[in-house]
Amino acid sequence: MAYRVIQIGTGGFGACWCEWFLPANVREGLIEVVAAVDINPDNLAHARKHLNLPAERCYTDVRRALDENPADFCTIVVPPAHHETMAAHALAHDLHILSEKPIADTLEASCRIVEKVKRAGKKMAVTMSHRFDQDKTTLREELRSGRHGELDYIVSRFTCPCRAFASWGKFRHEIPDPLMVEGAVHHLDLLADMGGALCEEIYAQTWNPRWGEYAGDSQGLVTMRLANGKRIFYEGAKTNTAGLNCWGNEYIRAECEKATLILDTRRLEKFALPAGKSGVSAREGHGETIPLLEQPKWQNAWLVEQFVKWLDGGPAMETNVEANLQSVALIFAAIESSRTGMPVKVQELLRRVWDQVKREMA
Repeated sequence: MAYRVIQIGTGGFGACWCEWFLPANVREGLIEVVAAVDINPDNLAHARKHLNLPAERCYTDVRRALDENPADFCTIVVPPAHHETMAAHALAHDLHILSEKPIADTLEASCRIVEKVKRAGKKMAVTMSHRFDQDKTTLREELRSGRHGELDYIVSRFTCPCRAFASWGKFRHEIPDPLMVEGAVHHLDLLADMGGALCEEIYAQTWNPRWGEYAGDSQGLVTMRLANGKRIFYEGAKTNTAGLNCWGNEYIRAECEKATLILDTRRLEKFALPAGKSGVSAREGHGETIPLLEQPKWQNAWLVEQFVKWLDGGPAMETNVEANLQSVALIFAAIESSRTGMPVKVQELLRRVWDQVKREMA
């Protein structure tokens, strides 16, 4: 039997949920979308058009939607500052939750959500869509295969030409730390996952150039040291002149014992260590192409399927809300590092904040 879903947020990226991510799972009989909510009534047109919802099941009041439509879980696709409130409404109606990243707009709020979900006995996961994109999944599987020897370090580049106000969605130009909270939350998460261990220490420099029409920092350089000793170097930029590696086309270079692997604008290539040689001179773009993995669904469409399988009693999602605290801890540790000018111990920060939240909620 299909799980009944209420979609919270149908504008902006919520429109993509209505048009692509949910319908792919509706067609397979995994879910049934029973209602949709958005504070802007114009945005509900996406739910009516792509989810075939009648007007009477499209709401501007989330409480009415939840009161009037029995459901099994909800999807939360609204700005992070509203995640905690939406999660509270969902739990009050005994719903499981599948939410867009990050868990919330602060580490404290994220920990509160995790505690509330655990106490309610419900399941919640976060859609870290970029980690589950086709090209990144292929690179991750190559690294995990062992075919290329031990990983040494990873370098990544994400650069976009979104300096003008509202070019990256109006709210992102108005919040503190937009690069970290809305961009690097994906990238630091997937890079740590590729590195194969939790991040122990992070050092970051973030800023906003005078031509960046943002209230917070839109550019950043980040260094991460993982618990297994691997290093990660990340360049993130939203106000560059040229978008060399913007959304979905990120550059990731993994230096391994027996090969250099390069992912650039969705092409994955390798430069293997020749037999009997210590190395080889090479040019990017001229390596051996590694074919990308194939399957019917990627990103959030695939994650909805994973969530349903978890509800069916399958294994917990990799991005279950408690595990995903690591992703949130990364970005807020990076923000703290940039403000203090010092490296931050990520796991110590997470333990300190989580213990504080538990005491406050006791």
